[in-house]
This record gives sequence, structure tokens and C-alpha cells, in this order.
Amino acid sequence: MTTPAPTPPPPVAEPTPTAARVLAQFPEVMHRRSDNGQPFLLVPAARIAEVVQFVRDDLQVAMPVLLDLTAYDLLRFPGTPPSDAIAVVYLLGSYQHERTLTLQVHAERAACRVRSISNVWPAALYFEREVFDLFGVEFLGHPSLQRILCPDDWQGHPLRKDYLWPLEYQGVPHLRDGQHFDGGPVRPTPAVPAATAEPEPELPRGGEAKKP
Repeated sequence: MTTPAPTPPPPVAEPTPTAARVLAQFPEVMHRRSDNGQPFLLVPAARIAEVVQFVRDDLQVAMPVLLDLTAYDLLRFPGTPPSDAIAVVYLLGSYQHERTLTLQVHAERAACRVRSISNVWPAALYFEREVFDLFGVEFLGHPSLQRILCPDDWQGHPLRKDYLWPLEYQGVPHLRDGQHFDGGPVRPTPAVPAATAEPEPELPRGGEAKKP
């Protein structure tokens, strides 16, 4: 049985005038389209702070609003070509011009570091803490990079696809009786104690058992 060839990515359409302005200013930025057809600009991790500063301040681009900053794990993601990077996604917008622009940085899993953009948008302080907490992306230059959802002593980053859930946290099990998650924690089945035989009734001296 032959393995079907991977589905090629959708063709990249011509960039919008806004995206074209960014591409002209930063030749190392690439115009891409996601597997579900959404266009974005792929930015090198070391240049993201410069790019967002330009996107916010340039009069022709004029994207003054950070609408969202999130991430997803490309490991085992049905993308072409395959990757194990963490994709950090920046959704920028302009209410005045009614347009948006999506940027992505693909941070290497082994050295998951991206420049913080909190000096451009202070709101990024909280978005970046969430991405750090759940995906393990270290935002260089962030003034207070610490967990925001998980406890400070939590181990690992729960939204990575290779994350191994602990069986319990401070004595609290992560699975209720009967629950099961593929790739999640497995609670050992408690051993059923062996049945013990009831003691023989004590016989009186006359040889008959006492009645209860």
C-alpha cells in the first residue's frame, strides 16, 4: 500500500498593500499562507520588535492596536513542511482603517526565545506571560516574565504537544475515577484486597453452634 503524498500548501496570493509595505522594509520577512488559507507574515525571531514598531508607527501601515498575542505548537501539526517549532502569533489591527495584519514568529523548540514587544504595546506584558506559561517561550527583555495561569511551582508547559501530565499536584489527582486522556496521566488501578474467609463459629462444649 502506497502512502499518499502530503497535501501541498495553498498558493500564496499577492500580499495586500499593507503587507507589501512591510515586506519592502524588511526583506527577510516572508509572506506565507496557513494550511487553512489565512495569510500572515513570517518574521525572524530576532526582528519581531523592530517589525511591530514599524507596523505601529509607519503612516502607510498604521496598525496601532495589538488585538491578540497567542501561540500554538507545530509539533505533529499537519503542516507542510513539518516542524516542531512554537508559532507565536501577533494579530494587529486598525479600527480607523478597518484592517488587520497577522505576524508569526516560529521559535525553535530547543532555544525558544523571542524578543518581547512590551516596550511597543504594554498590554503584551500579560499576553507574553501566558505564552511563556503554557508554551515555554522566553520573551527576552520582558520585565517580569513569570507564570500567570499555572502555579509558580508547576513543572513544564501544559500546551506543548509533548507535555507529560503529572499524576497529581500537591496530592490532588488530575484524573477522576473513570477518566482517561490519550497521552495524559494514568492513575494506577488500586489493588483489590483479597477476600478473607469468615471465622468458623465457636462451638460450645455440647458440640452445637451458638445461635445469634
